[in-house]
Amino acid sequence: MINDKYTKLIAVELNLGEGFVQNTINLLEGGATIPFIARYRKEMTGSMDEVAIAQVRDRLSQLKDLDSRRIAIIKSLTEQEKLTPELESAVANAVSMAELEDIYLPYKPKRKTRASIAREKGLGPLADLIFSQRHDDVENRAEKFIDPEKGVNTAVEAIQGACDIIAETINEDAYARKRIRHLFEKESQISSRVVKGKDQDGINFEMYFDYHEHLHRAPSHRVLAMFRGENEGFLRISVEVNDEQAHEILERMFVKGNNAASKLVKEAIKDSSKRLLFPSIETEMRQWAKLKADREAIRVFAENMRQLLLAPPLGQKNVLAIDPGFRTGCKIVCLDKQGKLLHNETIYPHPPQNEVKEAIHKIKSLVNAYKIEAIAIGNGTAGRETERLIRAIGFDREVIALAVNESGASVYSASAVARKEFPDYDITVRGSVSIGRRLMDPLAELVKIEPKSIGVGQYQHDVDQSALMQSLEDTVVSCVNRVGVEVNTASEELLTYVSGLGPNLAKNIISYRNEQGPFKSRSEFRKVPRFGEKAFEQSAGFLRIRDAKNPLDRSSVHPESYAVVDQMAKKMKCTIDDLMSKSELRLQIRLDEFVSEKAGMPTLQDIMLELAKPGRDPRQQFEMFEFDKHIHAIGDLRKGMKLSGIVTNITNFGIFVDLGVHQDGLVHISQLADRFVKDPNEVVKLNQKVKVEVLEVDMERKRIQLTMKGQDTKTEV
Repeated sequence: MINDKYTKLIAVELNLGEGFVQNTINLLEGGATIPFIARYRKEMTGSMDEVAIAQVRDRLSQLKDLDSRRIAIIKSLTEQEKLTPELESAVANAVSMAELEDIYLPYKPKRKTRASIAREKGLGPLADLIFSQRHDDVENRAEKFIDPEKGVNTAVEAIQGACDIIAETINEDAYARKRIRHLFEKESQISSRVVKGKDQDGINFEMYFDYHEHLHRAPSHRVLAMFRGENEGFLRISVEVNDEQAHEILERMFVKGNNAASKLVKEAIKDSSKRLLFPSIETEMRQWAKLKADREAIRVFAENMRQLLLAPPLGQKNVLAIDPGFRTGCKIVCLDKQGKLLHNETIYPHPPQNEVKEAIHKIKSLVNAYKIEAIAIGNGTAGRETERLIRAIGFDREVIALAVNESGASVYSASAVARKEFPDYDITVRGSVSIGRRLMDPLAELVKIEPKSIGVGQYQHDVDQSALMQSLEDTVVSCVNRVGVEVNTASEELLTYVSGLGPNLAKNIISYRNEQGPFKSRSEFRKVPRFGEKAFEQSAGFLRIRDAKNPLDRSSVHPESYAVVDQMAKKMKCTIDDLMSKSELRLQIRLDEFVSEKAGMPTLQDIMLELAKPGRDPRQQFEMFEFDKHIHAIGDLRKGMKLSGIVTNITNFGIFVDLGVHQDGLVHISQLADRFVKDPNEVVKLNQKVKVEVLEVDMERKRIQLTMKGQDTKTEV
């Protein structure tokens, strides 16, 4: 059982019921996944969503780390024979790592310091005498500590050594550190200036050459930009407070009179501040600012990732996919409704070959031969030119043509996953396949690519990589389980993210499927090697079997609740299929009659929703989109033009919009709406179709400034 103190602390911090927090912790510690807890254990958690459950998990991890550090400190103090009941109590009750380290600082083994050298010279009693500030005749008393053998030759040297001890004592005072830390948190400014001689090399950071703002107000993208500039050697960053204000705080704490000793204490305060306390707290504030900026950048990245993964799928269609190119040609693949590669070849409709007639003839032939219903065109180099060619072809059947964001396709095509899937094809064919499959089902295809390679974040290479990967892993797992997975067609990579599975079980499922044929029921999962009861509990509700005999196996109703649905059907004297297809039967069911220990009202309500729309895909319906036919390159843009585009990335400072000119335009956050916007996600979503107006085109730097003011910003995801 987790420490009750932690349960209470988490409950208070997150404003959650203590019992629900304890249940959530017990479930997590017992191996339950976040999607499973959120979907199938609502009674135990008070219907916490995935975000709240993740917060409980993360805070619990922090508290465990705190506990580990607490134990190490107690052990160190014990070995030093300095552990007192008061000190032990302070260590036990510290609620943050900063507080814990402040308590331990005076006892922390350290390298030689000016204060430790002074103590070795026997100047500790003189420091105590001066710090007490009860005596005015400091020099006379200091003469008693002169000892040439110890390196103290004059009273002045003795006083200096004593003041070094006082400066370190002030720096190690837990309350003083708390007060100065609070001042830094509220009043400090982060400043940056250019490194001498780096003006030209660091021109990308020009706005930060002489920059400062309040640290607690600095947005994450500016903080990360400054730190990147410092890491690359172009900027120097400092975090500072008003010295007089800080000294006043410390003097109120430590100065007790107005005699000679008090004046020395004031000098020691200034020395401690400049040499020890301020640099120490500045380091903390830099770490805090970086951590805060990282968290915000990771949040933005994860939200963009979620929107991208949950983009509307075209669905099961016969698709012809094209990875466009000029000199190297356009790589074409034909895929069946399940995404299986049927054919591949290359056409050369663009310069320098200009084989337009041959290309058109080949495309028409392939469309007819493979009964193509949709054509997916990568939006990279030669994308608009290829799209224009395709749209000009008169097909004998109805065929839709769409531009597909190919970001990350090259990463997939060169990956071990792609090589394993297509060992006999080169990377160009694999890239085309990825483009086509991404149109059919973005989620199923994007899970094969390392999340941070998809390119929908800000400063993803500058943030804490382990925290980033944890967040993105959570996001992918959440999206996969929210949509659900058809077990008989899912790839190994997609199955890996299903609650309770992982790489080994995913591989075993694929092997079983290949050897035994398609799964016919969820109960058959237990026949898969190493597929135990825990894995079945965690995963079964998220795995679908489209052609299963039992209709519940096609839904998100968990097998543990099948008996409840059977009872409902018996009560209504009908079949489960009848319950699913006839709303009048479902309306007659009184849920309170079926409440039990295993199935409370939240679970029963979820079951009824699922019976109404079994296996429903939560993603929105696919919508067609076409760029302006007259705009193909950045040179075609003019100030004042009103165009349609697609949101490709969302950051804290604005959004990037694809206009079909191979260079995304920026809508700064100040240009998103006719009102103040704090978070771009309030206004737009990733992949949303938006109307924009061109404000400025910088051909030299290839920058496009856009505005959405006065435009219709209704979300069309």
